Amino acid sequence: MREIVLDTETTGVEPLKGDRIVEIGCVELVNHCPTGRTYHVYINPERDMPEGAFKVHGLSAAFLSDKPVFAAIASEFAAFIADAKLVIHNAAFDVGFINMEFGRVGLPAIVPSLVVDTLSMARRKHPGASNSLDALCSRYGIDNSRRTKHGALLDSEILAEVYIELIGGKQTSLGFGSAAAGKAGVGLAVAMERPVRQRALAPRLTPEERAAHEAFVLKLKGPLWRDYLGVPEEA
Repeated sequence: MREIVLDTETTGVEPLKGDRIVEIGCVELVNHCPTGRTYHVYINPERDMPEGAFKVHGLSAAFLSDKPVFAAIASEFAAFIADAKLVIHNAAFDVGFINMEFGRVGLPAIVPSLVVDTLSMARRKHPGASNSLDALCSRYGIDNSRRTKHGALLDSEILAEVYIELIGGKQTSLGFGSAAAGKAGVGLAVAMERPVRQRALAPRLTPEERAAHEAFVLKLKGPLWRDYLGVPEEA
């Protein structure tokens, strides 16, 4: 099963009022294991950068001025996410922006059934608690110290770890090596070392109890285990 963990950065929160995507980051998973394939691009929004948005992600209009516009990267981005489940935190936000951008260039909108919203998952699993990405990292012991500002690719990498915890933890990848992760479910056998006692446990059955049990078994008619004891069947 192929999934794409996805995040975007934007000029604001209202695509219907002219806000645009300025960064896309994606991490590919196959059977919940990272394959090493990613997609990352900065995008020229063809407009100014509001101060509030700049404080969130640190991407200035000057930095983005020589980056490709969305129309130039739309086809390759659509190809990367094609036929995959999209794993997104607060999916309505990102999908709303992506569909707005796809609509501008004549590409079909993302199908809602292909979207997994990790914020909704987290709210069901941890009702009443904070379920921001940072809060989930703290809850699951995931290192997010590099996250001084929002960044689409970094946030996707972190979200991929959070997602694995939300669906049951790292045991979901048990049996997959990094080389096997991209082979559609081909797993590796897991060798488990069994502990060995340094000193055997003392028997709890007394000789009298063992003799009484054997005598009882010999009195039984027709049990299969008489053959194992070497006792002939009585007529």
